[in-house]
Amino acid sequence: MFEQMKVKDVKDYITTIDHSEYMKYIEILKEDKRKSVKDIATKLAKELDKRRIEDERLERMLEFERELYENGYELIGGIDEAGRGPLAGPVVSSVVILKKEDKIRFVNDSKKLSEKRREELYDIIMDRAISVGIGIVDNKRIDEINILNATYESMLNAIDSMSKKPDALLLDAVRLPKTKLFQKSIFQGDAKSLSIAAASIIAKVTRDRIMKEYHEKYEEYDFLSHKGYGTKYHYDAIKEHGITDIHRLSFLKNL
Repeated sequence: MFEQMKVKDVKDYITTIDHSEYMKYIEILKEDKRKSVKDIATKLAKELDKRRIEDERLERMLEFERELYENGYELIGGIDEAGRGPLAGPVVSSVVILKKEDKIRFVNDSKKLSEKRREELYDIIMDRAISVGIGIVDNKRIDEINILNATYESMLNAIDSMSKKPDALLLDAVRLPKTKLFQKSIFQGDAKSLSIAAASIIAKVTRDRIMKEYHEKYEEYDFLSHKGYGTKYHYDAIKEHGITDIHRLSFLKNL
């Protein structure tokens, strides 16, 4: 099939095929006498193996959702937050209800993903999810009620903002008060549940975008790089320039 084609043309052709056809073409390419064409077969085989490993990971990350489906729940919301630890900015929570068995490739704990990958997945999740909710609680409210209660409030706000509400929640190592929804708390849930992982991405990207806007207002604090967390640069900037109106005073009592 490829014997009369230049190697470049073979490479171009291979980019047009679906991964479901990889195995067929691997066998064909391996029969070619040219090493460079055989190398294409090796590359396809490695890519196929990567896809298998990713598919197995996604299967494992749907175990908690499937358990709830089997118990009669239909709209399962994964919920997670971003920004509990920083010295500045809001805490942001998100709830995501994914379609049943929708295995969005590469969705994982947001901390394990690059910024570029998170941004890409943010758009995919927003497009494919049944419903997404986002709740934001600012630094002043955090100072009023403490970070734990502010986190709970942001989660409840996220649920309230949804076009379709969940009938069950999967959470990352917390239990949410003031809700009658069924809850299942999972230790390290953002790495074990696809719904929670999706929520962690939405929350993280939303908060990072907010902090980028604050960076433009307070460039001397470099919020773009540390997003409000307590880096040495951030502490030095506070000592030099003072506290801004987005800092959490309850986090800075010792300064």
